[in-house]
Amino acid sequence: MQCNADGAALMSVMRRHVVLALLAFAATAAALDVQAAELTFDLQLQEGRVPESMRLIRVKQGDVVTLRWTVDQPMLLHLHGYDIEWRVQPGIAGSVTFTARLTGRFPVHAHTVVRANDHAREDSPLVYVEVYPR
Repeated sequence: MQCNADGAALMSVMRRHVVLALLAFAATAAALDVQAAELTFDLQLQEGRVPESMRLIRVKQGDVVTLRWTVDQPMLLHLHGYDIEWRVQPGIAGSVTFTARLTGRFPVHAHTVVRANDHAREDSPLVYVEVYPR
């Protein structure tokens, strides 16, 4: 009879440790989610350029990032690395929202829409999005 009582006590202790480990894991995951921010960056593109103070966007992994653009000509914007494209038109604020899951430095290019044959021309990067590990 002693073995069964010892086995039951051991199982009870093991269950308690598993529950505590799961609670610790859940608390850690929740803490990481709490640290993630929702960030919006207002960017203005005039004559093919973004002001110097807006050319570098720094965020942390897990942040929800919105890039809101105003432009002076129609264009297709492309966030490389995330392979996200969106169109913007003059007079209408265009935006894109994404979760910064990948770390690194990612350029945003403007692909100027050429109406004659409806293709796009890529210029040098307008801004860089830098995503740092959390």
